[in-house]
Amino acid sequence: MLSVPAPPSSPRRRSNSSVCGICGVAFASRSASAESRVRAMTAAMHHRGPDEEGFLAGDARAPGLALGMRRLSIIDLAGGHQPTWNETKDVAVIFNGELYNYRDLRERLMLCGHHFVTQSDTEILVHAWEEWGDDFLAELRGMFAFALLDLRARYAPAPLLLLARDPLGIKPLYYTQTPEGFAFASEVRALLASGAVPQRLSQDAVTAYLLFGSVSEPVTLVEGVFSLAPGHRMLLHVPERRRTPRARPWWDPAVSPAAREPRKPRDLPTATKKLRPLLEDAVRAHLVADVPVGLFLSSGLDSGAIGALAAQARAGIQSFTLTFPGTEFDEAELARLAANRFKTKHTEVPLSGAAVLSRLDEALAALDQPTMDAINTYFVSWAAREVGLKVALSGLGGDELFAGYPTFTDTPRLARLIRCAWYLPGAVRQMTAPLVGGLAARPASPDARHKAAAAWARPDALPHPYFYARTLFPPGQLDRIIEPRFRPSAVGADGVTLEPTWLAWLERTADEARKLEPVAAVSWLEMRTYMASTLLRDTDAVSMAQSLEVRVPLLDTPLVEFVESLPDGARRRSGRQKALLVEALGDLLPREILTQRKRTFTLPWEEWLRGPLRARMEASFADPAPPLAVYLRPGGVSSVWTNFLAGKTSWSRPWSLYVLNEWCRRHLAA
Repeated sequence: MLSVPAPPSSPRRRSNSSVCGICGVAFASRSASAESRVRAMTAAMHHRGPDEEGFLAGDARAPGLALGMRRLSIIDLAGGHQPTWNETKDVAVIFNGELYNYRDLRERLMLCGHHFVTQSDTEILVHAWEEWGDDFLAELRGMFAFALLDLRARYAPAPLLLLARDPLGIKPLYYTQTPEGFAFASEVRALLASGAVPQRLSQDAVTAYLLFGSVSEPVTLVEGVFSLAPGHRMLLHVPERRRTPRARPWWDPAVSPAAREPRKPRDLPTATKKLRPLLEDAVRAHLVADVPVGLFLSSGLDSGAIGALAAQARAGIQSFTLTFPGTEFDEAELARLAANRFKTKHTEVPLSGAAVLSRLDEALAALDQPTMDAINTYFVSWAAREVGLKVALSGLGGDELFAGYPTFTDTPRLARLIRCAWYLPGAVRQMTAPLVGGLAARPASPDARHKAAAAWARPDALPHPYFYARTLFPPGQLDRIIEPRFRPSAVGADGVTLEPTWLAWLERTADEARKLEPVAAVSWLEMRTYMASTLLRDTDAVSMAQSLEVRVPLLDTPLVEFVESLPDGARRRSGRQKALLVEALGDLLPREILTQRKRTFTLPWEEWLRGPLRARMEASFADPAPPLAVYLRPGGVSSVWTNFLAGKTSWSRPWSLYVLNEWCRRHLAA
């Protein structure tokens, strides 16, 4: 990879960063439908970019190609028109996201002889591609998904299209191969709006959703529509006539500069000293904007850490907290304490069950794909827009990076259980599963017992102990909900067991995790599965539904690569949760936040499902969406609701079924 020393620092320039929706088609021949399909997709993503739209269509050099974008302006509000071209008008790009190191890259490229006509970070991409080819992806620091078109003669007779996604999947990108050709977009709903994708439910995805409460990479709920995986890219010639192009990884933390550093920290104190400057730099970079930047502030350590560092970098930042007066979920008091400590302009937004009910249809409509978690994030994003924000910082990523989840202790315990299970015949495991599940569950809740029992009875059902800890409906319970012919173990007409597409992704991720130490392994599994397929996907979809950009400083690439390069001895201290983060920033945070027990941000669903939302839930279960009804056993679904009312299972199970049912009703054909 070419490396050019940066010149002396220059006066600060603005970029015209923008968070957008992008889309495009590469059809097999010139077609009037190419542009019309792209215009339909951009219209479906108006919420992602109400400030501007742009198109590329009808170019004689790529007759079957059309690109489109919607733009939400964050910096240099008057600039940033897309598609963005190079000087010779033969390389173009549409870009969703933000590059935090665009100034450094711009200066390096200018030293190489490139000329810029805007102050745009988007323009960096066309010149970096010209200069470094595929290697330029490793130079990018930011959140992004983009499509780059190269019309130069070197690729004749077919132009080249490059699709790429940021390392951790902060920004989404979906694709499909249709009879007309190849299509892609920032949202599944946009591909549906194009009219080129059949509105059919994916059998693979239903199973994945019920297992984990969201749809696992790379499948989506729509048959034939796939997600480009985080840290992957795809190259295709336009038109692509044969088959769906293959996605290939371009990012691997195991070969990052931090991983190659010969003198990596081996203990917690040394790691702490190196971590703090990376945290400070990450937050500082994420604060750059020409519109107000706010902070999602809860009582938690992660948002508190972001708040403390943001307050150091910029005085009077605006913060806000969702409150639930009179409930155990209310975090107002500790959030208020943190806001006073950081001297933020703080706003509290109360939320009641009645308010949720009044906006629930709107919240469900915001979901690009169903998930049991997204509604929480929707109301946080709604609250941010209510207080006038266009950009908000989130502490998302802290639990994954700094070992804050129960899965960091649950996974080793389940691994020991599974090792013991293999010594017994399957029939004995099945017979003793309820007893063993009850003894092994921590905490001793019904859901924890079901997970432990599933790991004991069917230790080969999932490729890593971690996945049992993350299940919504564990194997065994899943069989009671899904019709037998649609279960993962079903056998096809050719007599071959049907392996779900998403299972290959889990197996690959599990193989990568097995090469790591225990804490690093769970961290990697969290980032590649739950964080990517649930938290980041949800955050993008529901925040963009409010035309709000959410930034995640704790997922800054250099920061992630540093932490992931550390041995477990430099990441944890026995008896102290998130020891690395606490040691790095403990002097900046209120003692009450440092010493409180771990809280999970959630809404009071248990109370609301039994109260103001009960009638809606029961009506939905009584009327399953036609595309979904064929997959689910009615008795199994009704028993989930009955068990919830009896206190035998948590709210997350009936709620996840409700969200899935309503999503299918809205988006898929009967």
